[in-house]
Amino acid sequence: MPEPVVLLVEDEDDAREVLATALEDAHYKVLRAANGAEALKVLADQTVRCDLILLDLMMPVMNGWDFRHRQRQDPRLARIPVVLMSAGARLASTAGGLDASGFITKPVEIDDLLNNVKRLCM
Repeated sequence: MPEPVVLLVEDEDDAREVLATALEDAHYKVLRAANGAEALKVLADQTVRCDLILLDLMMPVMNGWDFRHRQRQDPRLARIPVVLMSAGARLASTAGGLDASGFITKPVEIDDLLNNVKRLCM
């Protein structure tokens, strides 16, 4: 069975690399994007398979809300589950409004991250 593929959309370079390393150590293939626009470019590649998107909300260029709106408009991408990541205090209500499969509060606890990913990639 191939490794599950996770698209990690996070604008902070250090955070993106720490989270990506933790996911790779747990045997996930990780695609990386620094903002929503980059994530859409990654997903536009017809050869890329993606099982889950980990999406930061507060990013330059294209934030998580705009990305999610564009993702849900594309039938090929709309089926991919999304877990939101943010330091915002009202993340649970935001997750529901964006039809997200889950949310992780920043700073991210690695165990919380891995549990969410495992639950959605099984």
